[in-house]
Amino acid sequence: MISFIPSPDQSVWFIGPFPLRAYALFIVIGIFVAIKWGQKRWMAQGGEAEDIINVAMFAVPAGIIGGRLYHVISDWQIYFGDNGRGFVAALRIWDGGLGIWGAIALGFLGSWYAAKKYNFSIRLLADALAPGVALAQAIGRFGNYFNQELFGAPSTLPWALEIDLAFRPDGYETFETFHPTFLYESLWCLAVAGLLVYLERRFKLGQGQVFALYVGFYTLGRVWIEMLRIDTANLILGIRLNVFTALIVGLMSLMWFIRSKRSTQNLQ
Repeated sequence: MISFIPSPDQSVWFIGPFPLRAYALFIVIGIFVAIKWGQKRWMAQGGEAEDIINVAMFAVPAGIIGGRLYHVISDWQIYFGDNGRGFVAALRIWDGGLGIWGAIALGFLGSWYAAKKYNFSIRLLADALAPGVALAQAIGRFGNYFNQELFGAPSTLPWALEIDLAFRPDGYETFETFHPTFLYESLWCLAVAGLLVYLERRFKLGQGQVFALYVGFYTLGRVWIEMLRIDTANLILGIRLNVFTALIVGLMSLMWFIRSKRSTQNLQ
């Protein structure tokens, strides 16, 4: 009986001369699901399905660029430090490495630009997209599983993740199984998506409140998941940079939610 999650045999398949990479595949599937769910929610508000496609044309490329920029900047030494991988490697998105903070930031800016261009309410648009974005993250994290990356500390739990020796960090060569942080974050994002839909209906949320809750709930989970990870990261006061980023972004989302809630109450 297997008492751990086995590592995948490969992360790339070839269709003739063309490589099909699991990391890219799961990101594309996540984007597709987010768009389809976003269309359904937007149409329920009286919009058109093609509106979300128009927004995605700006938001998706901006999000991917932002995610890569954050990763490269926050882990610059991987590419530009001593014995770094170099500039070309920094462009190889398919090898893994998209920082969610940069993806959210530039993806939101892309959505904001599209909202202005097509005369949409950015708050209503963000609310319509929020659950789908959380679900897309839940799907996308499986790319990390196939790349055998971003796992947590050693663990012997029944759901611990087997990691091949070639992917274990220095100092952890003797350990075989680790916390599957990809799975923790995937399940967390799945729960966030469901919770957003429930709270939206239960409390009749709107005007950007659903998106603010998405950001807040995600950062809450990301803090404890980030603390489990053992991959190389820049530290501030001995704490991983992404923990501080999550806390700051989480506080900003809370302030946004409170402000939006008060504005809505004043209009009633």
